[in-house]
This record gives sequence, structure tokens and C-alpha cells, in this order.
Amino acid sequence: MTISLERTETIATDGMEMAEPTENQQRLDGLFARLEGASPEGYKTEIIGGTIFMSPQRDAHWLTIRQLLRALEDRFGVDVLVLSDVRIDFPGKENGFCPDIAKFADGAKKNALGRWRYQDIELIAEVISQGTAVNDYGPKKAIYAEAGIPVYVIADPYLGRCRVFTHPQDGEYLRDLTLKYGEPLDLTHAFPGFSISTENFPRD
Repeated sequence: MTISLERTETIATDGMEMAEPTENQQRLDGLFARLEGASPEGYKTEIIGGTIFMSPQRDAHWLTIRQLLRALEDRFGVDVLVLSDVRIDFPGKENGFCPDIAKFADGAKKNALGRWRYQDIELIAEVISQGTAVNDYGPKKAIYAEAGIPVYVIADPYLGRCRVFTHPQDGEYLRDLTLKYGEPLDLTHAFPGFSISTENFPRD
């Protein structure tokens, strides 16, 4: 789903401009509204290309997210704008993702529809859960590249490795680095002085 300000229509109301959701956004809103309260407890729900995916949250999944979050807070401060499992709409038809970690640029604000803009995201990290690998390595990676997300990290507790995708261009990432758990996750190319230890990342 595209929510870029350039493609969001506006309507004038009493001298004020208000965002008018696109048809895509309305369909996505409707899907999420029907899912509200229906998702089993402990499951993450996302919509990828109009298809609903639910995946269970496991211990290794949450513990990895927690270590990533702590590393971000240690580097950027406790007030760093990082969201986890919060809906963000991305380009394409009905793409409402809830990234495990989404770090936003300083000063990022919600758009006129009250949603966070993917254009302000500097880093996304996803932790593989049962059944999500095909999405995280496939359509989500392609959509993140299309959206121009500068850094996309996948932590895989089943394989015990991380993949780091950078330099998005023309809908794909030009660089792909694979690291084994235990090797430092060096992100200094994007964030000076920032490296994440994977020594204690849990395996599943």
C-alpha cells in the first residue's frame, strides 16, 4: 500500500487540508478492522499483498528483539524512536507490515492519517519465526527495497545467522552480507560507531 505524501490526495475542510485515504488504504483498514480482537493471543498479524499471515511469537523471537532494542538504545539513547510490532503501510497493494524492529529518523512524525511513514525508516530488523522465512526473505525484502529502507536485517534463530541487506536501488538490495551468530553485526557504514553483538542471540 502506498501512503507517500506525494500520492495521498487531500480534501479541503473549513480551510484545513485533510488526508483522504486511497482505495487501497481503505481496503487495508477494513481488513485490519475485521482482524481486531480475532487474532489469537501471542500471534503477530500482517497483511502482505492482501493476504493475511499470522505467526506465533516464540521465546527466541522476543529475546532477539529485546537485544536489538537494547543495542539501539545504547547507541542512540533511550528516547530513540523505535517501534516493534506496530502497523506500517508500505508500497504496493495492501501491504500492512508490523516489523519486529523499525528505527525512525530523528524528527519523524506521523502523517495526516495518523500513521508512521515508511519514508522515515532508517533500519528494519525482522526475526524469523516459524512459517515467516518465506515472507521475510521474499516479498517483504523486495517491498522494503522498493520502499528504499536503507538497512534491512534478518536474524534467523533456526540457522543461527544474520543477513544484512543495504543499498536499495530499483527495487532490490545491491549488497547482502551473511554473518554467523557470534560475529559482530557491523552497521557502521550506515550508523557511525554502531555494531551489535550477536554473541548471545538465542537459537531455536
